[in-house]
Amino acid sequence: MKNHIIRLKKELEIERNKLLSHPIYAKISDLAGLQNFTQIHVFAVWDFMSLLKSLQINLTSVHLPWVPVGSADTRYLINEIVLGEESDVDEQGNRISHFELYKKGMVQMGASTFSIDLLVEKIQQGISIQEAIREANLHPHVQAFLEYTFEIALHAPIHVKAGVFTFGREDLIPSMFHQLLDRLYTEVPEQVSTFRYYIERHIEVDGDHHSHLAIEMVNQLCGDDDGKWEEVLQASKKALEMRYLLWDAF
Repeated sequence: MKNHIIRLKKELEIERNKLLSHPIYAKISDLAGLQNFTQIHVFAVWDFMSLLKSLQINLTSVHLPWVPVGSADTRYLINEIVLGEESDVDEQGNRISHFELYKKGMVQMGASTFSIDLLVEKIQQGISIQEAIREANLHPHVQAFLEYTFEIALHAPIHVKAGVFTFGREDLIPSMFHQLLDRLYTEVPEQVSTFRYYIERHIEVDGDHHSHLAIEMVNQLCGDDDGKWEEVLQASKKALEMRYLLWDAF
């Protein structure tokens, strides 16, 4: 199975490098640029949680009466990831999801949360996700990005969901982005401290420990089935292409 992972990562290298060199990063040169970036990126932070919860629904028992589902090892992997994503801590040690932490950072820096708040509000009103995406008047690229996410979350086989979650939703952030954030923190710490904390926490938790858990989860779900690994590759490749399209909305 290790060979499958090596091949998959190699096959995705072109899309990953393309994302890292996207012109969006050159446009984020000051606080205003960062504000505009977060107003696009927040949709990827939000819909990531739905992809994650779809894995939890499929890989663990969330219905009554409870009965054990699948492998206990896989249940442990997904539950640990959910724990970290849905109930991490903010700078003061208060429990918070990464999405809520991200929005907190947006508010602090003065970025608008209107569009994401409108979308969430429509969903809370009971409107279907497809209809809510259409009614929120989002940029066409944002709509397309979200529609692909929910196509996977709602309809894809479980190994494909896990694969897209693991290999197609990496938040690839080049070094120039970190340099900008460090500079802004020096200039206006009162406006970017929460967002900087989010990025550091995201790298610490999601980029290391959770990535290893997620890879192990895909290994367990695909096993030695070459067909499943190929489906994971193609869906993950498209997910990275959709992230590039999302960046084009900037």
